[in-house]
Amino acid sequence: MDELSIKVTIANRIYPLKIKRADEERVRKAAKMVNDRIREYEQQYSVSDKIDLIAMCAMQFATELVNTTESQEEERQQLTNEITSIDKVLSDYISKVNVH
Repeated sequence: MDELSIKVTIANRIYPLKIKRADEERVRKAAKMVNDRIREYEQQYSVSDKIDLIAMCAMQFATELVNTTESQEEERQQLTNEITSIDKVLSDYISKVNVH
């Protein structure tokens, strides 16, 4: 496995990470998203404790993940229902064609 040691800064603290080389761009992008969100919260709310800001970020990102997961499950179920319906129509048609 091709691993890479990097350092990312979150809330002015440096975190050394060992990641897959292929994940570097995603990890750096994620760290930037966290820092951007912390900055937004610092400007919007009168919270100065970095731990509180990080917790707020974690809650926001977790909520977004839950929403995305639920949305994907709903879409998956809808597609499954549509495929089942199409399969039934095709099966019925093939049955009729084979009878004649």
